[in-house]
Amino acid sequence: MEKLQNITLSEEYIDEEKNWITPNYTPIPAVLSKGEGVWVWDVDGKKYLDCLSAYSAVNQGHRHPKIIEAAKNQMDRITLTSRAFFNDQLGSFMKKLCQYSGMEMACPMNTGAEAVETALKIARRWGYWKKGVSENKAEIIVVNDNFHGRTITIVGFSDDPDTHGGFGPATPGFKIIPYQDINALKKAINKNTVGFMIEPIQGEAGVIVPYNGYLKEVRKVCDDNNVLMILDEIQTGFARTGKRFAFEHEEIKPDILIVGKALGGGLFPVSAALGKKEILSVLTSGSHGSTFGGNPFACAVGSAAIDVLIEENLAENADNLGAYFKNRLMELPKDIIKEVRGKGLLLAIQFNEKGGKAKKYVLEMKKRGLLAKQTHVHTIRFAPPLIISKEEIDFACDIIRDSINYVKSKLI
Repeated sequence: MEKLQNITLSEEYIDEEKNWITPNYTPIPAVLSKGEGVWVWDVDGKKYLDCLSAYSAVNQGHRHPKIIEAAKNQMDRITLTSRAFFNDQLGSFMKKLCQYSGMEMACPMNTGAEAVETALKIARRWGYWKKGVSENKAEIIVVNDNFHGRTITIVGFSDDPDTHGGFGPATPGFKIIPYQDINALKKAINKNTVGFMIEPIQGEAGVIVPYNGYLKEVRKVCDDNNVLMILDEIQTGFARTGKRFAFEHEEIKPDILIVGKALGGGLFPVSAALGKKEILSVLTSGSHGSTFGGNPFACAVGSAAIDVLIEENLAENADNLGAYFKNRLMELPKDIIKEVRGKGLLLAIQFNEKGGKAKKYVLEMKKRGLLAKQTHVHTIRFAPPLIISKEEIDFACDIIRDSINYVKSKLI
C-alpha cells in the first residue's frame, strides 16, 4: 500500500478498513503487521508489548517456532479432508486434548462460539434422551454479565444491550440468574433444567473472579439435581489462570468443558466441547458437524499448542508471574482505582468515578508502547502471552504506572 502525502501508513490502513468493513468493532488505532513472542510491531515500525494476547488466544506467544513448524509441516501434506473421511491427525489430537483436560470425549469445532453452540445442543439432547425431559421443554440456566459469543442463540441470553439489541426474538429455553448467587441457582432449577453454563472467571465482564468455593457449590447443586455443569473456559483455559483450566483451582470437574482460543496457538481457530462419553455420545451421526472442524491442519497446530503449554510449564509461569504482576498493579494510585483483580495472567484494573473511563488510559499506554483494551467502560484487562518474563512485566507495569499518572495529572 502506497503512503499518501501527510498521512501515515497506519492511518491509510485504518481508513481502508473503515471504508470496506462493517463497523462492528472499535479497535485501538494500532495497525499491526508483525509479532514475535510477547512483542508486536505496527506498519510504521513502532514496537509494543502485547498485553491482550488476542483475548487470550496467543497464550504461547506470537509465532511460536514449534507451532509454526508443525503448521508448515502439515501444510506440505494435507490441510482439509472434511469429516466425510478419516484423517491421520484427528484421533491423536483429540486423545491429547482429552488427556490434557481430564475429559473422556471431545467434539472438534473451529470457533469458540461454535463450541458453545455444540455444548448447548449436547445438553438439550442429553436432557431429552438421558434425563427424560419432555420434548422441547429443556431449559439451560446462565448468569448475568455472561459472554459466550455472538451467534443468534447466544446473544439471546446476553443481558448486554450492545450484544442483543436488535437481534430478537431470543431463542427460548434459557434463564438468567445473578452470578455468584448459589441460592438463585437452586431456585431456578426445575424438572426441565438440563444445564447450568458459566465462565469460571467472567472475562468480558471485566475479569470478575467468583468467591472461593463458588464453583464447588455449583458442582454440588448440579449433582444434587441431575443438571449438567457446563464451563466455558474459552478465555480462561490453557494455563491462563495459573492452572491448566480454571476449574482446577477448586478441584472439581465440569460435565461439559468448552475450549477454544489458545488451543489454536495464535495461528488458526480451533475449539472443542469435551466431557464424559455418556454425555457427548448423544451426538449421533448426522446430528451435528462442521466441514472444517477437526481438519488435519487445525489438529497439527492444536497438538503443538498443547505441547508448548506442557513443555514450557506455562501454567506455572502464569501462576508465579501473575502474582507478581498483580502485586505491581496494587501499587497504582488508589484514589482513582476501585479494584485490582484477577487470577494468574488474567488481570484487570477498574477505575472509580474520579478515574473515569478507561479508554483514555489505554490510548496513553499505546503511545508509550503497550497494548491493552478496555472493557465495560471503566476496566482495563491485562492478559499478556504466558511466555512473558519478569523483566517484561516490569516494562509493562512501568508504562501502566506512568500512563495512569500522566492522565491523572490531566484530570485535575
